[in-house]
Amino acid sequence: MLVEERIYTLQPATANAYLKAYEAEGMAIQKRILGRMVGYFQTEFGELNQVVHMWAYEDLNERAQRRAALFADPGWLAYLPKVLPFILKQENRLLVPAPFMQVKWQD
Repeated sequence: MLVEERIYTLQPATANAYLKAYEAEGMAIQKRILGRMVGYFQTEFGELNQVVHMWAYEDLNERAQRRAALFADPGWLAYLPKVLPFILKQENRLLVPAPFMQVKWQD
């Protein structure tokens, strides 16, 4: 099991618009294709104007297959131009749970 953490730094004062667009359109597509949403958050302290989301995968092969399916989905491709203008920077990390950690996700 691994968890992908994705951090998007947004244009100032656009977090609410980004999250509203994601909830209305992007979330259902990602949950259907990527599955295993561990969490979706926005920053309150520290570096502001960020959203952080995490997705669990069995391994890198599953991640690659699911990400390829996401970018082949017409709904996702139609959604992206609506939110890309909000994003200034993207960071991704692959996290491996500690031996005592059980990863939980939303279905």
